[in-house]
Amino acid sequence: MIEKVNPSHPDKIADRIAGAIVDLAYQVQPDPKIAVEVLVGHGVCHAIVETSAPMLMPEVIRAIHFAIHRIAGLVQIDLTIVPQDAHLANNQSEGFRCGDNGIFKGMPLTEEQKKLSKIARDIYEKYPCDGKYILSGDRLIICQSNAATAELAETYPGAQINPLGDWSGGTDVDTGATNRKLGSDMADSVTGGGLHGKDLSKADVSVNIYAFLKAQQTGAPVELCCAIGDDTIDGVPYHEIVEQARQFIQSVGGFEKFAEWGLY
Repeated sequence: MIEKVNPSHPDKIADRIAGAIVDLAYQVQPDPKIAVEVLVGHGVCHAIVETSAPMLMPEVIRAIHFAIHRIAGLVQIDLTIVPQDAHLANNQSEGFRCGDNGIFKGMPLTEEQKKLSKIARDIYEKYPCDGKYILSGDRLIICQSNAATAELAETYPGAQINPLGDWSGGTDVDTGATNRKLGSDMADSVTGGGLHGKDLSKADVSVNIYAFLKAQQTGAPVELCCAIGDDTIDGVPYHEIVEQARQFIQSVGGFEKFAEWGLY
């Protein structure tokens, strides 16, 4: 049993905005330290940014506003940018070390999870609007806004489509918050940490990606834990884990693109 939501779901809009702001931080500083939280809905976007990067420059503020409007539409923006806590920043002063405490799990994807991921992408390619999809055995539930229900029924016979009828979706219907759809992003690999709105020094990003990729390669579960400041996890130097995560993020097109669908 698995659920996927598409990139226009309100929670994914929040994740994408957070990812876009992290992308901007990497443009203004090599390996910035940043954490972003976003709450968006009903015409307003609240964003709090804690960062070591010089993001209070007028051109960066304009770029953040442009990214928010590009992703969420013409919402009112409430933006707060503050320096990262000095004690936390000092943890990274001599190179990459684990940026937080956490437990992590990588799980091989099931055929059911892969199947629903493809269904979600196929529907979103035709209907790029708010949508949510569930697959549980033979039961497929499709909630797709701004869609031709009869056409979906023809493509997916036997599916339960829009149980309450046609709907419009988006952030005018519901609010979105960062890292609220981790089940959609990570499947059975969900533990405690969120993937989005953070730089690569954060274990929630890099160790989650490392564990997930290792599970796909080995076909076996991976369970890890770390303490803030660790320089080795799973017998691997932390800087190597960061580089593996960096390559993965780059392969999908950056942090904003990563936020669209998560790990799969």
